[in-house]
Amino acid sequence: MPPPILKHTTRGVNVRMTRAGAGEPMLFLHGAGGLPPWGAFAEALASRHDVLLPEHPGFGDSDNPKFIRNVQDMALYYLDFLDALGLPKVHVVGTSLGGWIAAEIAVRNCTQIASLSLLAPAGCRVKGVQSGDSFIWSPEESARNLVFNQALAEKMIATKPSDEEADRALTSRFAAARLGWEPRWFDPALEHWLHRINVPSLVIWGAEDKLFPQAYAKPWRDNIPGVKVEIVPECGHLLHLEKGEDVAGRILAFLGGRQK
Repeated sequence: MPPPILKHTTRGVNVRMTRAGAGEPMLFLHGAGGLPPWGAFAEALASRHDVLLPEHPGFGDSDNPKFIRNVQDMALYYLDFLDALGLPKVHVVGTSLGGWIAAEIAVRNCTQIASLSLLAPAGCRVKGVQSGDSFIWSPEESARNLVFNQALAEKMIATKPSDEEADRALTSRFAAARLGWEPRWFDPALEHWLHRINVPSLVIWGAEDKLFPQAYAKPWRDNIPGVKVEIVPECGHLLHLEKGEDVAGRILAFLGGRQK
């Protein structure tokens, strides 16, 4: 049974949020698709951590404040979010757009971050390596291109959203375009500042990622001090969905090893 979706307010901004589990707090920042269902990935993390899964401002049914205009603004919002929690240091996990946001948070201030785990993060480019363009893919193309397992893609294509779910998805698509349209999923300055991340860091990439090919792990490997990079075989971009238990296990093993 998935936990209920709650309302959370930070400095007057209301967002939807799912929270479950016990242990050290963990903030999971979702990707461009909006608030994901509470699945095997989050359930595995919640077996050892107090997992907070908020819906980004501007996405789905969350507030859309005018002052959040780009990913850098979103990072500052989440610094306020962490301040307002009043919790000990938080493990931060981000996937795709959420990974980019997590990195932008960390280069600004790691004071409240215990560790950083990034799943195929956006935000950096590798010259000469073509990325996919999720903004021009049809829904069917997106399903087929974002996962390696085409049986899973078929299931995603066959799943018809309710009117309410479709409205949320459209709102999230507009919000994602505002954050990642130009330049496409990229902050030209970010790579230069990755050296400022001074917490234990893990980067995980799907070997068959068609949105951000695994070669895009290079700037993260080269610039975050002491980062550990892992490649998941037979997996596309949606690591938390396609190989949820595997990827959660890698994160938990990394954190367990750091705590010994």
